[in-house]
Amino acid sequence: MKRLAIALACVLPGAAQAVEYTQVQAEKSAIAFTYKQMGVAVDGRFRRFSSHLSFDPARPAAARAAFDVELASVDTGAPEGDEEVATRAWFNTRAFPSARFVSTGVRALGGNRYEVSGQLSIKGKTQEVVVPATFTAQGNSGVFDGSFTIRRGDFSIGEGSWAKFDIVANEVLIKFRITAAGK
Repeated sequence: MKRLAIALACVLPGAAQAVEYTQVQAEKSAIAFTYKQMGVAVDGRFRRFSSHLSFDPARPAAARAAFDVELASVDTGAPEGDEEVATRAWFNTRAFPSARFVSTGVRALGGNRYEVSGQLSIKGKTQEVVVPATFTAQGNSGVFDGSFTIRRGDFSIGEGSWAKFDIVANEVLIKFRITAAGK
């Protein structure tokens, strides 16, 4: 009985300190991308997204996340590039104003590493993706960092003469840093 009391005393204080991260701090977060155009790496980002998040490091399998990225908020580094990727051939933002990621599962890999499975939808096409991510607690906030690669052809990003991959590569690296407050 004494051992049980000692074990409970060791476990319960940690449980009382558990923090669930639910409030994404958009001003401290970023969703960016890198692709190659004529063999040269080009970086861009999205300025606006909304999200729902629930992550408790003590219960990662119960985590849930959903992100809606406003495609018209793309920043390619040049106004003419931003206008071009909004057209029908690329994102077609009139018909498909947002991309959406919804998690379907989270698996702890050890340390601060995780795999987040989910459905990524862009331009009416949905693909299963597995996103490697790290999580770092920073006081009452937590930071999620990760990246994964998509093939733009899988989502019809770049149609018509842009459907070939000789000028703009098929692979696009999506990078994110999401900061969330705990409660």
